[in-house]
Amino acid sequence: MTFKIIKNDITKMKVDGIVNAANETLLGGNGVDGAIHEGAGPGLLEECRKLSGCKVGQAKITKGYNLDAKYVIHTVGPKYIDGNHGEEDLLRSAYLNSLELGKENNLKSIAFPLISSGVYGYPKKEALEVAIGTIKEFLKENDMDITLVLFSQRTLNLAMEVEDRI
Repeated sequence: MTFKIIKNDITKMKVDGIVNAANETLLGGNGVDGAIHEGAGPGLLEECRKLSGCKVGQAKITKGYNLDAKYVIHTVGPKYIDGNHGEEDLLRSAYLNSLELGKENNLKSIAFPLISSGVYGYPKKEALEVAIGTIKEFLKENDMDITLVLFSQRTLNLAMEVEDRI
């Protein structure tokens, strides 16, 4: 039952499952989504086509194909408007539904990106508060190794400040 925050490339993580910050089509996109699809290869896109998309806050699972991870959990975070349109609840749901899906599939280790904090515009500090708080709450009653994988040193530094308060 561990939780760590690191700077790394999520597509290189050797874990049971990595979480993809996907769009509603699940057919690839920018940022983390594009990198995961590129790393996994064409089999991932083929399997995603059969899933008929995914709603915001929900999660679906596929094989990992050419990735080191056995599985990819695809979740769709909210687009940030102004914080007054249910964004926090939807973001928390994206993390929780991904964790529950991992638990249902007996995954012992999961790596998350910082969902919704790229092109979806969620402020990084607030996104970190939701991510860290939700993961720590889940770990109170569940045994899993969870890593929050961040892309930049600046975001990692911010995460250390946020984690100290939670």
